[in-house]
Amino acid sequence: MDTGTPFLKSQTFTRERVTQVIAQDGEALSKELNNLRHELYAPEAKKTLRSFTSGEAAKLIGVADGYLRQLSLAGKGPQPAIGHGNRRSYTLEQINDLRRLLDDGAKSKKYLPQRTGSEHCQVIAVANFKGGSGKTTTAAHLAQYMALQGYRVLAVDLDPQASLTALHGYQPEMDIEADNTIYGTIKYDGVRKPLAEIIRKTYFPGLDLVPGNIELQEYEHEVPRFMSEAHGGRFWDRIANALASVEDNYDVMILDCPPQLGYITLGALCAATSLLITVHPQMLDVMSMCQFLQMTAALLEVVQDAVNKSSNGPDVALEYDFLRYAVTRFEPNDGPQNWTVALMRTLFRERVLNSPILKSTAIEAAGLSKQTLYEVSREDFTRSTYDRAIESLESAGSEIQTLMKKAWGRE
Repeated sequence: MDTGTPFLKSQTFTRERVTQVIAQDGEALSKELNNLRHELYAPEAKKTLRSFTSGEAAKLIGVADGYLRQLSLAGKGPQPAIGHGNRRSYTLEQINDLRRLLDDGAKSKKYLPQRTGSEHCQVIAVANFKGGSGKTTTAAHLAQYMALQGYRVLAVDLDPQASLTALHGYQPEMDIEADNTIYGTIKYDGVRKPLAEIIRKTYFPGLDLVPGNIELQEYEHEVPRFMSEAHGGRFWDRIANALASVEDNYDVMILDCPPQLGYITLGALCAATSLLITVHPQMLDVMSMCQFLQMTAALLEVVQDAVNKSSNGPDVALEYDFLRYAVTRFEPNDGPQNWTVALMRTLFRERVLNSPILKSTAIEAAGLSKQTLYEVSREDFTRSTYDRAIESLESAGSEIQTLMKKAWGRE
């Protein structure tokens, strides 16, 4: 007797039923994530940045730890908190105050490296359309690295999945209301908001955020309906114009692009002054990146042709200060990964960052509590594991900072 058919029928959902189940699962997961946030960041469910030891502060500023002690004993500058074992610690606000104190009266700002009026705001787009390339992790750590160096940073979440937003303490579907992403500034329908009204301060001093959520996907549907010049269809300069409206307040902007080559990504590439492409050194990922590069080049040529034929609005030069490939989730003892990196260095030469970002249990463990490695303490991990991971992140960040300074004519 055939009993298979009735069983299959009993397990078959109607189209409405599937929609209901998906919606219920999404709502249940959202509530659980919100409960987890309240547990992790009690009592106010808000993230806070840890303090830094005197040694960490001295390294960030670029002076000896003993010199900070002398300043403290002399009553100069902010006073550190004194903890267990007479250990001194500083907040990031205090570290920046010390930088200002040390630069006071000096012609060149050695300790607080913010750009001058003659130096353009650096807009770095972090992109790839292969999932798992470490794009958001790289963007988040790069933004925080720059803030730790004393730069004024704007992190812009352009990904509808909004992982960058979640990393900085917001739950996208609960905390970010309609038109409070960059979509509210660049959309075609309805009233647009100035980007300055959308930007949010974060718990990380010197780092502001343009949050993201699922509404960013609406832009991908809107643009094709408004492509004619008569309707203001120039999608490629909308993100650039939005960022230009606030650029005087920042030294560097980090754009976390969606993992797809859509209108938002193309707009980000047109707004950028530099491009960072993340790649996991596995052959399938490299093959995917090959398609990404070819499609990007072809689409940007179409944009450039349209710009050249148009007499309306600002031109898009599509020239970058630098383009670099960042090797991410790298395992030094993996033979195939080393071969893949060697291949990339042979083909792309200096365009591959010298410092790969390591795959690390420390980075993954920090991510479980929606934190970056800069937010957790070294004592929370095996020190060698933490040190290797943080060294790879800081080496990559230092390379990018050097490229940025070269673009400003400082080096």
